[in-house]
Amino acid sequence: MTVKNPSGPRLRAEDLTLSYDRRTVATSLSVDIPDHSFTVIVGPNACGKSTLLSALARMLTPKAGQVYLDGAAISSYRSREVARRLGLLPQSSSAPGGITVGDLVARGRYPHQRLLKQWSAEDEAAVTEAMRQTGVLDLADRPVDDLSGGQRQRVWLSMVLAQQTSVLLLDEPTTFLDIAHQVEVLDLCAELHARRGHTVVAVLHDLNQACRYATHLIVMRPGGVVAAQGDPAGVMTAELVEDVFGLPCRIIDDPETGTPLMVPAAPRRYEAEGTDGTVLTKTP
Repeated sequence: MTVKNPSGPRLRAEDLTLSYDRRTVATSLSVDIPDHSFTVIVGPNACGKSTLLSALARMLTPKAGQVYLDGAAISSYRSREVARRLGLLPQSSSAPGGITVGDLVARGRYPHQRLLKQWSAEDEAAVTEAMRQTGVLDLADRPVDDLSGGQRQRVWLSMVLAQQTSVLLLDEPTTFLDIAHQVEVLDLCAELHARRGHTVVAVLHDLNQACRYATHLIVMRPGGVVAAQGDPAGVMTAELVEDVFGLPCRIIDDPETGTPLMVPAAPRRYEAEGTDGTVLTKTP
């Protein structure tokens, strides 16, 4: 399909009504994803973050409104055409038992296959390059089941990269990973954005990670409402965090990056009393 005179960003949503399990999650929801940005979507649980990402990826059909990709309604594209333009890493992925890393990454070439055009040197090069970018090339012959959580997440990201799309949607890519592997995966995403020009959209839970990596931040509140969006330095305030998340805090500069760092307010400490009413511990 030919791109239809796109105006504004390549990926945007207008006046969406989104429902999940017969429950309306959002109404009149509109967002623009800036081209070549690392956009991070944050918000409380069940506010509609992943539902919005599913709509942007055409995994969920809006009850009303429309998602636009490259100037055309995303619903007007064939599925293969969407997959050539946009890659999705779902929140939870399971690999077939016994499949190797190389074979799983090769599945990312499915959108480029044709009845009369099977596996080619171009496909092989794309798979090799995707594994090289994510640092899993030396694992190509290993079963995916044998890998650590961080390695598996890199492999899934390799499969998405093998699609050779310039827009990547990542739904909670750090879920179930320890802190070292979280940073490892987010560093990789930041590199893909900064050095290779990908537009990256990720749903994250950690506000400090979101502020550290995002160039564009979308903050959602319950009901699928966008509370704020823009540069994290201008968006992330103590007032916003308390309003959206109900968490008193301070915002300071991250000593490593200078980005906003959210520090929760200290918990109230109660004095313990003995049976006779004497104070056993004192509040600092």
